[in-house]
Amino acid sequence: MKDPMPPLRSLALWRTLSLYERFEQVVVFVLTLLIALIVVAALWSLLKLVVTSLLLVNILDPTDPAVFQALFGAIFTVVIALEFKRSLLVVVERRFGIVQVRAVVMIAMLAVVRKFIILDLGTTEPMKLLALGAAMLALGIVYWLVRDQDRREAEAAEERAS
Repeated sequence: MKDPMPPLRSLALWRTLSLYERFEQVVVFVLTLLIALIVVAALWSLLKLVVTSLLLVNILDPTDPAVFQALFGAIFTVVIALEFKRSLLVVVERRFGIVQVRAVVMIAMLAVVRKFIILDLGTTEPMKLLALGAAMLALGIVYWLVRDQDRREAEAAEERAS
């Protein structure tokens, strides 16, 4: 059942926050609004590109690797911004602290994947590919370690509650 008076509970919670915690909440709220605007602008730009180039004048060939890379690079930009916005919303709801290691690592992994998608393999030097691959491997290991730590902490909390 949904809480019938969430604004009152939020107001009561707001009163319990310290001055710095209130400042932090306001900053995160403003950042969330700005990122939402950026997501809308990026999505609008992507829609215009696809509709005008692909559907109306048929100059965009999605089977061309360069076009495919550009389109999916733009899509991943929107996905990265959405993931960043979602991680900020978690902070606004005060479920966790300001820094979400797992969310930051996930966003970094998405950025590296986006970079792999938009790379032109014919002109990219091998050391850059090696560096990106090593970065992705390191990020994956950190994500796994943080996820594993979160799982262990949740199990320990569940045992304490039992």
